[in-house]
Amino acid sequence: MDRIVVLIKQVPDMEEVRFDRERGVIDRNSAGTEINPFDLNALEAAVQISEKTGAEVFVISMGPPSAKEAIREAIARGASDGVLLSDRKFGGADVKATAATLAAGIRCTGPYSLILAGMQTVDGDTGQVGPEIAEMLGIPHAGYAESIDEVDETSVTLTTRIWDGRYQKKLRFPVLVTVTKDIASPRLPSLKSKMKARKAEIPVIGLDDLDGYLKEEETGLKGSATRVRKIVIPESAERAGAVYRDDMPAAIDALIEVLKDTKVLEVRQGEGI
Repeated sequence: MDRIVVLIKQVPDMEEVRFDRERGVIDRNSAGTEINPFDLNALEAAVQISEKTGAEVFVISMGPPSAKEAIREAIARGASDGVLLSDRKFGGADVKATAATLAAGIRCTGPYSLILAGMQTVDGDTGQVGPEIAEMLGIPHAGYAESIDEVDETSVTLTTRIWDGRYQKKLRFPVLVTVTKDIASPRLPSLKSKMKARKAEIPVIGLDDLDGYLKEEETGLKGSATRVRKIVIPESAERAGAVYRDDMPAAIDALIEVLKDTKVLEVRQGEGI
């Protein structure tokens, strides 16, 4: 196999981040950043394949200039090289526009055999970008892979898990795979690899560099088919209960009222239970 492309995203620390309810977006300045956890699992899976096959691990990310640090961290964790797709015109992209931009970046940066990505990002949770990229590239894809069982020169065999079922699949290259956290446990970078990564030059690709691969109207807000109209953060609910020891008729009446209020039981006027 020639090269493994790993898609990573720099996301805010979701334990600390705040939401801008007026604009319907995450306030990314309200918390620190990290590599999307599922993408770290994908990166580790790629590095393990590379150690067995000698394939190059190439990282691609889309984001602001600060996302260079995420690529450097990926290099410290075993990636060979990487590139950042960054342009103000990419801002505000939904999953469709994001997928179009990443697909253009993949085409622009050369041949590949395998594309790996996390099954979703913790700041979006849609799980749509990976499959959309595969469709735009015209290649097969598999989702929710929990293990990569075999890799040879022409194909990859893997196990996916969907609900309670496991499915073993064999796909010919080129192919895109989104992975779960069970695919591989991310390794910690060594001090030596961190020092090496700090010196790495991270090329930045903008819209002009993707001429012939991507049109302006396909990316950013212009290329987005969806808009966030409102963000609602639900109030946390606590468990509530009542104990009836001596008055069973009252307990039954209370239970019926709860079932009616939650629409588990539908009682028509004039009918008993």
